[in-house]
Amino acid sequence: MEESKRLYRSKNGMIAGVCAGIADYFGWDPTFVRIGYILLSIFTVFSGVIAYLILWMVIPKQPIG
Repeated sequence: MEESKRLYRSKNGMIAGVCAGIADYFGWDPTFVRIGYILLSIFTVFSGVIAYLILWMVIPKQPIG
């Protein structure tokens, strides 16, 4: 039986691993997720920063191993 996928903050992240964790979960390139996040933050008058901080607190760290 296949194990279900879980969303974790990546150890390979630039700040907190949120964008890299989302990219890992969906199988995307982390660079494109980061660019998308920056554009979203700019065009929504930086409300993306609040969303990032919330995700940082909510998404668990990737377990060791």
